[in-house]
Amino acid sequence: INDGATHMTDSSELAFKNATQQAFRKAFTAAQPQVLEPLMKTVINAPNEFQGNIVGLLNKRNAVINDTEIGPEDFVLTADCSLNSMFGFSSQLRAATQGKGEFSMEFSHYAPAPPQLQKELVAKADKERAERNKK
Repeated sequence: INDGATHMTDSSELAFKNATQQAFRKAFTAAQPQVLEPLMKTVINAPNEFQGNIVGLLNKRNAVINDTEIGPEDFVLTADCSLNSMFGFSSQLRAATQGKGEFSMEFSHYAPAPPQLQKELVAKADKERAERNKK
């Protein structure tokens, strides 16, 4: 609200509150909001013989492989992967590399979540809001 005036007959705290809510909802939907998820910079070290298995594990997690450095015995793979998809990765990495692989993660940046995940999260929030309003 840039400019406004109050009148004793038609101005109230509730009227201003409702006007603010309606303005926010209109602006929010016009902005086309997206759900963001944290992406982690993941560095994996393992013997060369397991490179195919590890690339397969990362592809299942929709990771973006940024770099691969191959040494005489080991390789180092750098990828960006969502934090949510990395849960349980350590046990799968150990199984795929016979316990010889290791990895580290650090926060990289936020990126839009996949459309299907965004729809699921919005549906879940709408359902919780509807249940809360019933009470």
